[in-house]
Amino acid sequence: MGIFNKKIVANAMALASVSLSALVAADYSQHNEINSFIAEMTSEHQFVEEDLRQLFTQVEKKQSILDAIARPAEKTLTWGEYRDIFIEERRINNGVKFWQKHAGTLARAEQELGVAPQVVVAILGVETRYGTYTGNYRVIDALSTLGFDYPPRSKFFRKELVNFMLLSREQQQSPLELTGSYAGAMGYGQFMPSSYRAYAVDFDADGFTDIWNNPVDAIGSVANYFKRHGWRAGQPVASRVKVSAAFDQSALTKKLSLTHSVTELESLGYTAVNQVDGELDALVMKHQGEAGTEFWMGFKNFEVITRYNRSQLYALAVYQLSEELRKRYDSASSSALTLDLTATQEMTK
Repeated sequence: MGIFNKKIVANAMALASVSLSALVAADYSQHNEINSFIAEMTSEHQFVEEDLRQLFTQVEKKQSILDAIARPAEKTLTWGEYRDIFIEERRINNGVKFWQKHAGTLARAEQELGVAPQVVVAILGVETRYGTYTGNYRVIDALSTLGFDYPPRSKFFRKELVNFMLLSREQQQSPLELTGSYAGAMGYGQFMPSSYRAYAVDFDADGFTDIWNNPVDAIGSVANYFKRHGWRAGQPVASRVKVSAAFDQSALTKKLSLTHSVTELESLGYTAVNQVDGELDALVMKHQGEAGTEFWMGFKNFEVITRYNRSQLYALAVYQLSEELRKRYDSASSSALTLDLTATQEMTK
């Protein structure tokens, strides 16, 4: 055999070895923690061991998931950079169209659950562009990768994997077919499996709770999530703040809990631009916007939004998008009403 042929064979063997290693690494049936997981599912939830072992031979570790979770936008971007992603014309215009199409359902959600339409639409806009991009990772790959191979939050994702297996059984869905985000969130509203099981509702009463493909159930489920986490109908979400020359910087927080009343914050040099009740609980924060430093107050409803995503930037983006959606929707509705009145007047002449 000539040296050229030997090189071909050697290269082929090396490639085969790499491919075999990749397959072994991707096969979660061989992972050193799979036995304890299977034992939990069989003893506590009555799954069949052989079925689980066969299932996890088809579950893949995804390095792209580990890469993505290591650099979340909420922790790597300034507020100005983060805002530009979500408060943009296409997302606003498509949000108004979504609102117009589902106005009846959104009005019913507000009446029954107390959550304003613009807030529900803003969540769906930030999460999935109103259901047009819900993620293309298999949920079981995402949750297994993070549950078994991401130590910083493995406990959380292992619990979500348990909930996902239970959800798949309850909904009679193949766990290998359901897709979502790199973190395992699913559907229009990007619910994690535990949130799906706890808060998703069959809002159109067709006998199936479907937030993957049904916008009616998605709207009801998001509104129900907010109600269950303490949303207060008619109360403010956030307000820009003016600061005095001697404002108390120790009141500023990067956390999410409400630390003072509005009146207390005023005494510390922070005055809300919008008129708000002085007895409301609030937090005060500082972020770098496009035009410089911005100060904000967040109230109880702001804190509720952060239950969806534990980030001040996320809650600010949802709030600002909701306000833009409300303005555009009201403007479009007013314009449509004017056109209708004009047409009616013309017909009666």
